[in-house]
Amino acid sequence: MRRPKGLTSRIWLLALAGGLIGCVAPKPPSLRALFLPPAPKPPEPRFVTPDPPRLEGLADLRALPMLLEAIPESAAHPARIDSLIREAEWHFLAGRKHYQEGELDAARLRFDQAIDVLLAAPERAPDRARAERKLEKLVEAIHGLDLAGLGAGDTTSEPGFQKPPLEDIPQLTFPVDPNLRNKVLEEVRATVSQLPLEANDAVLSYVQYFSSLRGRKILAHGLRRAGRYRSLIQRILDEEGLPQELIHMAQAESGFQPRAVSRQRATGMWQFIRNRGREYGLMQSIYADDRLDPEKSTRAAARHLRDLYHHFGDWYLALAAYNAGPVVIDRAVERTGYVDFWELRRRSVLPRETANYVPIVLAMIIVTKNARQYGLEGLEVESPLEYDTVEITSATHLLLISDLAECTVAQVRDLNPALLKNIAPPGYTLHVPRGSGAAVSAALETVPAERRASWRVHRLSEGESLAGVAQRYRVTASSILAANRSPAGGPEAGDLLLIPTAAPLSKAPARAASARRAARKPASAKPATVQRASL
Repeated sequence: MRRPKGLTSRIWLLALAGGLIGCVAPKPPSLRALFLPPAPKPPEPRFVTPDPPRLEGLADLRALPMLLEAIPESAAHPARIDSLIREAEWHFLAGRKHYQEGELDAARLRFDQAIDVLLAAPERAPDRARAERKLEKLVEAIHGLDLAGLGAGDTTSEPGFQKPPLEDIPQLTFPVDPNLRNKVLEEVRATVSQLPLEANDAVLSYVQYFSSLRGRKILAHGLRRAGRYRSLIQRILDEEGLPQELIHMAQAESGFQPRAVSRQRATGMWQFIRNRGREYGLMQSIYADDRLDPEKSTRAAARHLRDLYHHFGDWYLALAAYNAGPVVIDRAVERTGYVDFWELRRRSVLPRETANYVPIVLAMIIVTKNARQYGLEGLEVESPLEYDTVEITSATHLLLISDLAECTVAQVRDLNPALLKNIAPPGYTLHVPRGSGAAVSAALETVPAERRASWRVHRLSEGESLAGVAQRYRVTASSILAANRSPAGGPEAGDLLLIPTAAPLSKAPARAASARRAARKPASAKPATVQRASL
């Protein structure tokens, strides 16, 4: 095993020692391994610091909602933790400014300092939890920047996929604990549910599994992530007149991962196969797959479940048909004469996965509705996704969108899981960070439509030269001037410059073929006026 370096090593060693990060729920390695090269050791952080000096040009960065939340008052010693959080935020903002200006070494140093300040939080501070939460958010934010270009990212690669949790849940054969049986029977009697609940041996065996360390970990991971999509799913289930408990099917199918793909190539949060998805309006192309879109796939799943319930008149058979297909369930009913899931299961006429699928979903419902009894109460769930939408009229690269929204490509991908490439095709409704939609739409109009699959946009910083910008994007200063109508005296700090870069490795859709040919002569394009409207 390679020894971790730099900032990553500090966080990694801390987790092993049961320190600050070890006090909270572990995150996937991809969120903690920042892949940053080692940076010079920062000065020792102070517990109490004066208000940091104001940095010019950071007003727009201070609007970042995921990092700069209001600092609540603490019952004891608030000044110490408040001061550490302010100092860490200042280092992060300074590092992000360095990052945006291409000064990566300085950015790494500032990010290291931000993390070290929070690591120095007093262990016995009553409000230490706020420092821990801030540290988690900073680690994720820095990792996002790293993926977008701080040393480990590859913005030309295609987004990846995840494995659905059903593939990790075993078929259970061990006997059920008698004490658990009585406990669960009482819980079911006291539980309010729109979906009928059972507490037979098949369900109890999975309740017992989700009570184990491994099973609880699978369930907890999905429940944390459910925070992103719970309100969306609940709204659609309500609009379609379905039991709210069906949200747990998304937990079983994908663990609320929009880009989950099974061994059988079922895809998305609700695991649609290709033909079934098209039947319910989920279209697929080489650039986008609607099965990966959380809202579109949830709507399709709700309508499919409603149709299955109308066909079978029974929710358990509807769930089984969702897993195996209605034809399989119809044949099982015809062979036995029983329109009852548990009888079909007892007679072994259902596929093994389907026979276990319904008990798994019911067990998830029972355990989640009784979270305190199963050690799942108080999980810190992810915040609901919030975004604006931008209508894409011509092939547009996500790098250009990230420039205009002043965020990372990783953030744009995260908001648009249905995209299969780093180019949004014409007609696509693109999600951008909340509050940036109007500015992105307006600024996008300044970029020639046929150039949006290749060109970039850069905001000129104080003291930044045109030659330096040209070197950063590997173009000539003359081509930048040719693409922009600079006012008298040339571009100034704060101006948005069009950067006529060559087309990235990702290919544009066929409708943009002429744009690819035209992109070979960037200097000949009609110049655009330098933009001074603030994003």
